Amino acid sequence: MNTHEALQAIRSQPLQPVYLITGTEDYLQQELRQAFMERMKADDLEELNFMSFDMEESTIDQVVGEAESMPFFGDYRMVFVEKPYFLTGEKKASAPEQDIDALLNYLKQPLDSTVLVIWAAYPKLDARKKITKALKKQSVLIDAAPLQEGDLRNFLQRYISNEGAKISREAFDLFLRLTDFDLSKAMNELNKLLLFAGEGGTITLQQVEDLVPKTLEHNVFELTEQVLKGNAEKAYQTYEELHIQGEETIKLNAILIGQVRLLLQTKILQKIGYQQANIAETLGIHPYRVKLAMQQVAKFPLPTLSEMYDQLVENDYQVKIGQLDKELAFQLFILKTTAKIK
Repeated sequence: MNTHEALQAIRSQPLQPVYLITGTEDYLQQELRQAFMERMKADDLEELNFMSFDMEESTIDQVVGEAESMPFFGDYRMVFVEKPYFLTGEKKASAPEQDIDALLNYLKQPLDSTVLVIWAAYPKLDARKKITKALKKQSVLIDAAPLQEGDLRNFLQRYISNEGAKISREAFDLFLRLTDFDLSKAMNELNKLLLFAGEGGTITLQQVEDLVPKTLEHNVFELTEQVLKGNAEKAYQTYEELHIQGEETIKLNAILIGQVRLLLQTKILQKIGYQQANIAETLGIHPYRVKLAMQQVAKFPLPTLSEMYDQLVENDYQVKIGQLDKELAFQLFILKTTAKIK
């Protein structure tokens, strides 16, 4: 089940003997943890009936022994299992030897008075393993994976609305980009914006620009956009601002090479029939980054992007062997490229 359904069930329905929490979205994982702990606090016996095990330091025998113990003066005890690396293809040389059979046997007949919660915050579990198959079959499976773009937009819009505020479309798009379409990052920044907007207020584009910090990659993305629009003045201004802030030109050039490489890869994959999801999977990046790249490259033929990439790589080489001044090379790239695009 998804986290929204799981949170409702944990808060209002009888707890189940075994839960397997998968996915790497930290915010959703923390929401689930809080829901479980709130159920424990209702008994006022949290310390006596709660135990947590780090499987890189503890053994399955310890977990099973705790799970098979009866609760102290309460209806149930709760056992958290952290870092269950044995569900993945990982090998931990320093971890203790694990008796997987002990956990398999427990899963066949788990105690109703124990709530065993296994936190598998990994990108992928090894589905071939017997223990992984058994857990997926015998436990309540909760998916806390990073949200897709549509789900993320709905989640944040609903949260903003519940807080009695609104956000303009332009502000929302920029906010998502500056938080890298990451729910945890978005929630860290959102409360600040809501406080600034006030109850019944609207979060504006200017507020997002002023209050949400930009990473170096975000600034170079803007510089790339300005170059692709043929706006030499704005591109040069962005470069100068970054330079004044102490950013090294060689570093900026390296990030810009990465940005243009993404555009080039996107254009090539589009030409052979790949769609947004296929490109994102092939390149191993967030689908929204591909969406932005597809919008950027729509107006440019492949030779233009190839020439931009070749020029940046050549400049990088010439600077590193001492044939070109790094600042002059970067400035000339901006001027020449924007002039051609115009």
